[in-house]
Amino acid sequence: MKVSTVLFDLDGTLLPMDQEVFVKTYFGRIARYLAPHGYDPDAVIKAIWTGTGAMIKNDGSKTNEQVFWDKFCQIFGEGARADEPLFEKFYIEDFDNVSVSCGYDARAAKAIADIKAAGFRTALATNPIFPAIATRKRMRWAGLDEKDFELFTTYENSRFCKPSLDYYRDVMAALGVKPEECVMVGNDVSDDMVCTELGMKVFLLTDNLINKDNVDVSIYPNGSFEQLVDFIRSL
Repeated sequence: MKVSTVLFDLDGTLLPMDQEVFVKTYFGRIARYLAPHGYDPDAVIKAIWTGTGAMIKNDGSKTNEQVFWDKFCQIFGEGARADEPLFEKFYIEDFDNVSVSCGYDARAAKAIADIKAAGFRTALATNPIFPAIATRKRMRWAGLDEKDFELFTTYENSRFCKPSLDYYRDVMAALGVKPEECVMVGNDVSDDMVCTELGMKVFLLTDNLINKDNVDVSIYPNGSFEQLVDFIRSL
């Protein structure tokens, strides 16, 4: 079956970043933003980590958004649900300041454009632990926007997270494609390369490589943006 669709990770793939620096900057800003509204900074950071962990373990019975807020309200009480608009205001008013923790690589947008020009469909398969507003902003930091993709995953429209194979199954179902029609492009060996188990092709972008288990990456097609475009065109 011919490859028709290229799935891209975002953080560390299209958007260069050191995850630790990004997380520290993001948590610092959201904690400061919420502090005047009665949220202890350390407690809110711990709650966001706990909510994120719950999304990673989502069994698919609820959206990731529902799972996050259920966990957050277990910690702070049901009244905290009324503060959900505060989080949205943070993403509107302050989240762009987190972009200083990320890099920029013009080759990302060029690679997307070249791959689309070659006739391939594109989708953004970023781990859906953020709301759509935050994902749109992170796309813009990378020099992209939602028009560059047929689909982008968020905590509102997803019910699994990486590295669950069900996450990838849901993405393919939304696009109406089979594994053999897809290539997954990412920088995280455990989160992104796992979809080979479904029969997908993969390409490991090595500029911001994450390889927690020290896997021999030579088993995967890998390299730079330029090598990625050559690989996709060869399909």
